[in-house]
Amino acid sequence: MVQIQEALASIGALFTNLFEHPDWHNIIDVVLLTILIYNVIKLVMHTRSNSLFKGIAVILVVAWVCGLLRFNAVTWLLNQIISMGLLVIVILFQPEFRRGLDQIGRSRFMRRMFGTSSGIQEDDPVEHPVQEIVHAMNDMSRKRIGALIVIERVTGLGDVIESGTRVDAEISAPLIENIFEPNTPLHDGAMIIRNRRINAAACILPLSEDPSISKDLGTRHRAAIGITETTDAVSLIVSEETGIISMAREGRLTRHLDTRSLSILLTELFTPERNRYSWLGTSRREEQADEK
Repeated sequence: MVQIQEALASIGALFTNLFEHPDWHNIIDVVLLTILIYNVIKLVMHTRSNSLFKGIAVILVVAWVCGLLRFNAVTWLLNQIISMGLLVIVILFQPEFRRGLDQIGRSRFMRRMFGTSSGIQEDDPVEHPVQEIVHAMNDMSRKRIGALIVIERVTGLGDVIESGTRVDAEISAPLIENIFEPNTPLHDGAMIIRNRRINAAACILPLSEDPSISKDLGTRHRAAIGITETTDAVSLIVSEETGIISMAREGRLTRHLDTRSLSILLTELFTPERNRYSWLGTSRREEQADEK
């Protein structure tokens, strides 16, 4: 509690000093602090930690009010709850901290600084892998064959790949359908696509613990969402019960994908960032509308 009170006092002193003694250092300091707070709120918004974030804010406000009103017993109890402060916040918001650090690490600036890339060449054709995956997904949807395909982007999935069986094969519809054929050795688990190649199959994914996920969705959908909560990967799912094709991205699930929306999505994923939208001939806003 003392640490939190000191932090709030420092922020208050910063704003007081800004208005009493305007200085470009203070202005930049406040702007950076505003950007930081905004991004923290944006990071936890629409996640399961959103309610935790609100709960912590309520406890801080109540503790402050009780301190002003000299409710000693309640203030002591709240102080004990907040005493662990930073450690509790780190534990509660561990997924969000990890996602934030991951976003920083795969930003365009960091990729240029460390020379990281997706391994896809600018002149590599995208039509063939897109057509093969779309064809396989539609066939499996029609036959009600469950499938889970994870497409690696910037965040490496090496640990996930190690949990499965290496394949390292060109993307083809017959191979995808054969892997997910029921009662075959590799059908249970996720297929990982890296650099437009089928890299591994039967991989184990972390399950999402988001309580807002519909109970009608099974383990396959929870695994698909789980891998996208901690990485920038995109998951494609075919429901074994309904044949519905879905996509998981950034911890959110989009269902009922048709051939056109699936083709647009895959073209975006397999097209290098430099010429992605010029190749598609569409804007980002139109593309997002199609996905919805």
